[in-house]
Amino acid sequence: MQQREEKQLEASVESLISRVAHVKNALHSFIYKLENEYERLTWPSVLDNFALLSGQLNTINKLLRNEKTPSFRNQVIIPLVLSPDRDEDLAKLTEQRVPVFSHEIVPDYLRTKPDPEVEEQEKTLSTEAARIGPDVAQKQIQALNKLCTSLLEKLSNPREDRDAESAAMRQSKPSFNPADTNALVSAVAFGKGLSKCRPPGPVAPGHQGQGSMMSGGPTLQQVTIGGGSGQQAGMGGPVAQQQQGQTGKMPSSIKTNIKSASGSMHPYNR
Repeated sequence: MQQREEKQLEASVESLISRVAHVKNALHSFIYKLENEYERLTWPSVLDNFALLSGQLNTINKLLRNEKTPSFRNQVIIPLVLSPDRDEDLAKLTEQRVPVFSHEIVPDYLRTKPDPEVEEQEKTLSTEAARIGPDVAQKQIQALNKLCTSLLEKLSNPREDRDAESAAMRQSKPSFNPADTNALVSAVAFGKGLSKCRPPGPVAPGHQGQGSMMSGGPTLQQVTIGGGSGQQAGMGGPVAQQQQGQTGKMPSSIKTNIKSASGSMHPYNR
């Protein structure tokens, strides 16, 4: 009896290993297509790969639920030897995925339950799901379905329609203010709104006296310096050339002539 159970267990394990190998090959092929043939990969082809994987997993579940299959839950795997050294036979059996069988990896590979953190997260999600009533859950499902339907409609529309909608939205929203544009054109073309104050700074030699009317200053443009000598002085320039050897002080005869010509002493000579 015991030998019969052992043979039945061995046959079940071999069949399970064969089914898992098929799933592994299908996953390997699908991942290769996603990484190397994604440009030519179509959505129906992706669905076919998912259908293949789903069928293989259902076959494994049927195999495990079969009456002739012994309950693997009653079988306990105990590690007899743990070593930090590399095991070539183990590496060959696992396709170089598990080169050593040490204390570090045994809790992960022989684990029969999820990690404690995962279990806590599952409990939290289960509690939140039980807390939500049927009416609230149905409303959330309807909102999600509506959002998915709208997204699918946008994806199914041709690209030209989406471009036309984007262009219409851009045209409906003006990107400028007409009042600011008119004010800028009026200022550039007619000087509307510009200040009439003359900017500070030295005046060019050939343009002395210009701009005094605009700045609101004195209207006196030229002053004849004593005796008809022909020397003139602008408002922004020096009143008279200083005599050679004199610096920083104007002769009294020039001051007298300026006073008699303008009727009042220039503010720069006080």
